[in-house]
Amino acid sequence: MLEINMELIRKQIRLWLEEDIGTGDVTTLTTIPLEHVSKGIIHVKEDGIVCGLRIAQEVFAVVDASLRFETKVAEGSSVLKGTILAEVEGNTRSILLGERLSLNLMQRMSGIATKTREFVNALDGLSTRLVDTRKTTPGHRLLEKYAVRVGGGHNHRFGLYDAVMIKDNHIKGSGGITQGVRSARQQIPHTMKIEVEVEDFVQLEEALASGADIIMLDNMVPSKMKEAVSIIKSKAPHIVVEGSGSVSVETIKAMAESGVDVISVGRLTYSVAVLDISLDLNERKGTAQ
Repeated sequence: MLEINMELIRKQIRLWLEEDIGTGDVTTLTTIPLEHVSKGIIHVKEDGIVCGLRIAQEVFAVVDASLRFETKVAEGSSVLKGTILAEVEGNTRSILLGERLSLNLMQRMSGIATKTREFVNALDGLSTRLVDTRKTTPGHRLLEKYAVRVGGGHNHRFGLYDAVMIKDNHIKGSGGITQGVRSARQQIPHTMKIEVEVEDFVQLEEALASGADIIMLDNMVPSKMKEAVSIIKSKAPHIVVEGSGSVSVETIKAMAESGVDVISVGRLTYSVAVLDISLDLNERKGTAQ
């Protein structure tokens, strides 16, 4: 399994459970006997890429450490409608307390992994790297960026703290690309990269002269992007070139064929549809003896 900070995720799970449960699940508490036990069958209701199994397991473990969670498929598997993803067994009240949060997280993460895989497949045979953006759900960035990796993509910066990214408003506020890059370079450690977003060839030439490490070509048609890549690679072949702007599964291949090294896609996380996943209780279980 890919790396993820589970200690931080556990803290968030406790907060999410508190938000959902509040003073108590009145429906479960008033309808389900205290000692009732069940097996919950988690299954997918449409084809896709499964993601978040370990997160779902952690939700149930936080709710009730005595619950037994067993995965039936591997994380990142391509599954068909009807596939059983996991089973959780134990106290029925506990299963129902964790049901919605675990499903919400798995559905969102699986949706992201599924959409990412579509983009990755569209780049088949090309060396261009697919990356996400900071357009993530507040409080869920670690999970959503993890889901992108499960789907076969890569991560851009995680936050405002791990790279300099000079975009249009920074250019306006700093007095220009040259001034912005110079100011940043004087203050950041030598290990940190500087990326500059450009929208035309005038800005491109300034970004090249400024000594940027990464140049993002924003909202350029593939023919213009190809011309820009040619200019960059002829003058500074070490510079990483990123393409961005209104990228879809249908258009990403043409963008990649322009020669860019990286393509960033915000829709991997910000507008993705969830994968439909459900939990059903197995009726053969009953009250503990």
